[in-house]
Amino acid sequence: MSRDPREAYLALCQELAEHDRRYYVDAAPTIADVEYDRLLAEVRAVEAAHPEWIVPWSPTRRVGHQPLEGFVKVVRPVPMLSLDNTYGEDDLRAFHERVVKGLDGDEPDYSIEPKIDGFGIELTYAAGELSLAATRGDGTIGEDVTANVRTIRAIPQRLREPVDVVVRGEIYMAKDVFVRLNAQRAAAGEEPFKNPRNLAAGSIKLLDPREVARRPMSAILYEVVDGERLASGHLASLAVIRRLGIPTSAENQRVRGWEALTEVVAAWATRRDALPYEVDGLVIKVDSFEQRAALGATSKFPRWAIAYKFPARQVTTRVRTLEVNVGRTGAVTPVAILEPVEVSGTTVQRVSLHNWDQVARLGIGDGDRVLIEKAGEIIPQVLGVTERAATARWTAPAACPSCGAALERSEDRVVLACANRLGCPAQRLAAIEFFAGRGQMNIDGLGEKLVAQLVDAGLVTDVADLFDLTVEPLARLDRMGEQSAKNLVAALAAARGQATFGRLLAALGIAHVGGVLARPIAARYGSLSRLLAAADATTSEELVAQLVEIEGVGEVIAVAVDRFLRDPHARAVMDKLVARGVDPAEPVAAPATGPLAGKTFVVTGTLSAPRPRIQARIEAAGGKVAGAVTKKTDFLVAGADTGKTKLDAASKHGVPVLDEAGLERLLAGDPGDAGDPGAPPAA
Repeated sequence: MSRDPREAYLALCQELAEHDRRYYVDAAPTIADVEYDRLLAEVRAVEAAHPEWIVPWSPTRRVGHQPLEGFVKVVRPVPMLSLDNTYGEDDLRAFHERVVKGLDGDEPDYSIEPKIDGFGIELTYAAGELSLAATRGDGTIGEDVTANVRTIRAIPQRLREPVDVVVRGEIYMAKDVFVRLNAQRAAAGEEPFKNPRNLAAGSIKLLDPREVARRPMSAILYEVVDGERLASGHLASLAVIRRLGIPTSAENQRVRGWEALTEVVAAWATRRDALPYEVDGLVIKVDSFEQRAALGATSKFPRWAIAYKFPARQVTTRVRTLEVNVGRTGAVTPVAILEPVEVSGTTVQRVSLHNWDQVARLGIGDGDRVLIEKAGEIIPQVLGVTERAATARWTAPAACPSCGAALERSEDRVVLACANRLGCPAQRLAAIEFFAGRGQMNIDGLGEKLVAQLVDAGLVTDVADLFDLTVEPLARLDRMGEQSAKNLVAALAAARGQATFGRLLAALGIAHVGGVLARPIAARYGSLSRLLAAADATTSEELVAQLVEIEGVGEVIAVAVDRFLRDPHARAVMDKLVARGVDPAEPVAAPATGPLAGKTFVVTGTLSAPRPRIQARIEAAGGKVAGAVTKKTDFLVAGADTGKTKLDAASKHGVPVLDEAGLERLLAGDPGDAGDPGAPPAA
């Protein structure tokens, strides 16, 4: 009996997907390229005759289709945090000791993975089909690049099972592909690409998927979001997604203990150049998900992972001159302007010297030859002077190069700063650029040059003035025109209408308050106008006391927020923003209510229901759930097979231990017997 034609088409699509998996995931192809191309041609022929049959995961979707108008923003519920960096054995040992201390002396298993120098991506599969591919962006907000990612054959469009899973990883361009593309560009008389990472990053953001398809890229996925649903540990979760058809690194290793960790790290010194893709270090992670939860994260980095960067490659070049920059906070920074030199695939011609103490230590001046390296293969820095020219050494300026005001230096800081915040043109420019940036208000089209034009023309003196701009005066600016002016006004209207209070708060440039810390502050006060009203209704001491109650806000941060709110210039700008309708409101976090309000729980062991369900019941009753037992923990809920680590910590801190019956009594509002501090639950 012959097969239904549409079923035959679907089977052919699935067969090609399997061949892609064997080639890119298993590195064990079972057919020749010419045979693959013949099968693909069959699929194209069927789809041409029956376009209504085409499925989203068809292999023909890999070639790209019509250009996109732009990329849609994607807000992810679980942020993509950055990794803290380490550059040597002492730093690595410090990380290991912090982990062991955080686990009350337990030695964890670590995964060691090559840190691919590519472009971060998050893939969402719904019922086994690729539904979304989003860039990293600022960690919380990325961009939808699904159409472009579909062109990458290493990334499956359909998994081997109909599961829901979110995975993160790196898109990269193999070294040999990069060399081949550059050879083609050279033959065509075109400028060669600088390095594989920049090419991959630039390609994935092209608006024409057909052009993306002409730049062959690959991918390796290295993290499963909510991986504890699949396995108890990280490497086991990667094994699960690999069985589903998702490419993971074959170089991943598991080690336990300091000696084994350093042996593997040392062995990588001679392995990096043998890989088919660029790597700039290793990523070292605690493997156990339970131990990760116990270690937690800072506002920027997980405490259970670190990036070990390989020693940077070094070159020498000559210094041309000194440039002095004034930032948005008034900091006056020395920058060395160099004769251009290639370092790790990029051209370096500007290097920050950070502060004037560093200038004095280097004894640097015009014409000197200096040794340059890239810290972590990313940030260029001057290591020292290798040959001195017969010129004077550089010294710190006495006056601001932008406004001429005297420079100040506080006793506890090395930064030299201009205190003329209101009257310093450089500070105003930098503050407006920062406000408009992608991680803040995300005002499309408002870059450095246009900000300078707006200020020079007298159209803008601070960030609030942006929202008074209209098309007619903008269109008269150089290289603007009516359409560009309309686009900018539309972008400003979109920023005003779509911004959250958290993003606005981060955009104001308050010391220590970035996007992560701005969110809980925004949740506490709800809007800029309410925050200003709180400052008006309290003394500094009272407001600081309010702020330190917010999770993640310490006294230093609270004092910085209070000072900013009471600064006359900053207050005038904030009042103008509110008056212009830039005052997005968010629901104010209501005080926790319920029988467990104000109590912090840690849940561990095998319970009668999945742990997330138990935790959700605690939170619904007003309680908080933490990952590790500390002196701030009120109760440890311990099921069967509870580990010794948490019980010992409970005993050390005098934390009562509850079984499920004890938790049920608390949920019912009956404290009863709160449990014995540190005692294991009754059998």
